[in-house]
Amino acid sequence: MASFAIIPDSACDLSKELRERFGIRDYLRGPIYFPDGREELADLDWGFITPEAFYDSMKGRTALYKTASIPLGEIARAFEAELAEGRDVLSISLSTGLSANYKSCCMVAEELRSKYPDRKIVCVDSLHYSTSLGLMVILAAQKREEGATLEETAAFLETEKYRIHQMGTMDDLFFLVKTGRVSNFKAFFGNMIGLNLCADLNRTGMADVLGKFKGKKDAFRAILEYIDKTIVDPEEQILFVAHSNREEAAKLLAEQVQARFAPKEIILLPVGMSCGANIGPGLCAVFYRGKEISEDYSEERAIMDAISADIKRK
Repeated sequence: MASFAIIPDSACDLSKELRERFGIRDYLRGPIYFPDGREELADLDWGFITPEAFYDSMKGRTALYKTASIPLGEIARAFEAELAEGRDVLSISLSTGLSANYKSCCMVAEELRSKYPDRKIVCVDSLHYSTSLGLMVILAAQKREEGATLEETAAFLETEKYRIHQMGTMDDLFFLVKTGRVSNFKAFFGNMIGLNLCADLNRTGMADVLGKFKGKKDAFRAILEYIDKTIVDPEEQILFVAHSNREEAAKLLAEQVQARFAPKEIILLPVGMSCGANIGPGLCAVFYRGKEISEDYSEERAIMDAISADIKRK
């Protein structure tokens, strides 16, 4: 195995089992502020609160969890632990559209290069979050296992990040009201008819709504059709199905994806607290590698528009 460490941040949502499986020795822990005012470092292993309790606590309350960029000292701690043992570092950060983590990692890397002139530090802005970021980390680990150098792996990620898709549903519209993304009026009537918002990731790393469907049946049908038209070589892929307090829906979606595409592996995970604080309850989505996302997102919109029209006709 090539001698470099891969260090993601706590937005990657990789469990302890997955971190051990893919050789991720450490991760950067960002702060999370609870509604009662206490502060904790985000824990990928849910050591001080369960996912169910975390997402249940967001229901019907005006108080929200808040997050902040990873402290410089935390970044220096993780980077220097590897550098001091003679390993180079590949940092993979939460999207710059959502956080200053990448900028902070670059700042710390610049400082440490002078202290460790014989070591290399490369920082990659993932343009992703949650398990799409986790998928990038796994892809990097696989490249490393194949013998790719630090530079080769980083270059691979810079192109691969435009090929990672998210497609799923968001059904808790009232949480979106609290975060200012949906009006009370739209949430009320959307909730009455069981509205599900379906989104992919655009090239800036932001979730961009492509379709709206009444009920899970039509939404899941749209998800499968969209994946079919955008995925590449599913039989060779590890896919994620991630959820925020929608475990039963996620299991059903995973079963349908398995039956339709027969991927190499499907991993079911809860959205971690770093991303979950801002996503809220109600997400159920598939994360996978596919065709390169178009510059203006027009190809993705056209695909979903055609799927939506077909579903309405039937």
